Amino acid sequence: MQQQALRNIVIVGGGTAGWMAAAVMAELLHGPWNITLVESEEIGIVGVGEATIPYLKNFHAELGIDEDEFMRATQATFKLGIEFVNWGRQGDSYIHGFGPLGQDVGTTKFHLYWLQQYLQGKAAGIEDYSINLAAARANKFIRARTDMPDSPLGKIAHAFHFDAGLYAKFLRGFAEKLGVKRIEGKIRGATQRADDGFIDAVVLDSGQRIEGDFFIDCSGFRGLLIEQTLHTGYEDWSHWLPCDSAQAVPCESVTPLLPYTRSTARSAGWQWRIPLQHRMGNGHVYCSRFISDEEAGRTLMANLDGKALADPRQLRFVTGKRKKLWNKNVVAVGLASGFMEPLESTSIHLIQTTLMRLASFFPDRGYDAADVDEFNRQADVEFERIRDFLILHYKATERSDSEFWNYCRTMPVPDALQHKMDLFRSKGRIFRDTTDLFSEVSWFSVMFGQRLRPRGHHPLLDAVGDDKIAAFLANTRHITRKCVDAMPLHADYIAGTCKAPAM
Repeated sequence: MQQQALRNIVIVGGGTAGWMAAAVMAELLHGPWNITLVESEEIGIVGVGEATIPYLKNFHAELGIDEDEFMRATQATFKLGIEFVNWGRQGDSYIHGFGPLGQDVGTTKFHLYWLQQYLQGKAAGIEDYSINLAAARANKFIRARTDMPDSPLGKIAHAFHFDAGLYAKFLRGFAEKLGVKRIEGKIRGATQRADDGFIDAVVLDSGQRIEGDFFIDCSGFRGLLIEQTLHTGYEDWSHWLPCDSAQAVPCESVTPLLPYTRSTARSAGWQWRIPLQHRMGNGHVYCSRFISDEEAGRTLMANLDGKALADPRQLRFVTGKRKKLWNKNVVAVGLASGFMEPLESTSIHLIQTTLMRLASFFPDRGYDAADVDEFNRQADVEFERIRDFLILHYKATERSDSEFWNYCRTMPVPDALQHKMDLFRSKGRIFRDTTDLFSEVSWFSVMFGQRLRPRGHHPLLDAVGDDKIAAFLANTRHITRKCVDAMPLHADYIAGTCKAPAM
């Protein structure tokens, strides 16, 4: 059995994906394994993945990374959710927040109680009943109080905004301390074994061969191994997610320091705003069929909150995924595996889950087909569930002010998504597959936020009665407000716990 063990693992590409892979492999593999990462300083990284979802905390915990140290090293801020502006209609604004809405009662979700009153015009906006949403609107933040599990303060859920370049640097230091070897150089190509087509080495421009038993392709959109060498194929989802271009630019910070990402719908796409400690990240994601690059750039630059710190950087992409994330002895991670636009900050999460799945199915030299097939099946399901959630943002709109929004509003969508929308329109019910990344709260937040409205409330709530439900909601709202009043401002909390050095 020892002779079947892998010995040499080669990671192709750096950036967030490459150094996350290096950190995971270095932490998991102690002993006879050699882990080598190949990257070139000449090749830039996409580096727009500056917002995350709360699961990254689990990744850091697994690696033993101190959160305050990470925050200071990456100029990070906290994130309570994402504000969506102008998505349902022009002038609309809602926040898809992390964490719970109110307090569920038994198996009945809080949003069903709220809907029962809202449909009668008796409830306040949903943001008044959620600690994450109310705190976000007040620009307040505190980490969840583990000593107060029954209080809303014990249920705060947070993620992060950070500088992707600094994050890669931070993880590089972590991985190299654990023995990862970095090689500087541009990869010219790869060589394959004659009998089965498995990769046996990558070759640099200098002629140096770097041999390996197993390869992790983190080469970005190029997919140097997974596509250019193995010709794995790509599933194109642009008929559902038509944006194919983006321009990104940093700008100076402004106050207040918001504890959430902002996504503002534009005439042919949307614009992101990500607050960091030292600057603001901005970008315009758009469909080139409906707007020119020049006009998209003007729109981006005209809607910055601070002075631009660079010229916009152009990106092209096709939303979708590789037909296999694992092909022969190559696993694709990050943009090499596919592209899901950053609308819900899932890019870094997909890196994380792909690496955790790889840990579960880590192979020996036999590369058992059952393991590889199950890895790919799970990856397919994960990508498809996220895809459908992203499509919801475009489909569930009342906007008809541009060709782009007319296309999105009227396009057919996957059957599973249509079923979820129809079910919600009936009585506000949401049922999700256990493999779905996004919770019932997330599905509710976006469907309701984008003006999907149930025709009626859950019939079982008639037995509870209006007065009891109204009192329950009023108490939830009162407690939420008291908790938010006691929280510090986001900027003050950072200053007191994890302020980064000036750059």
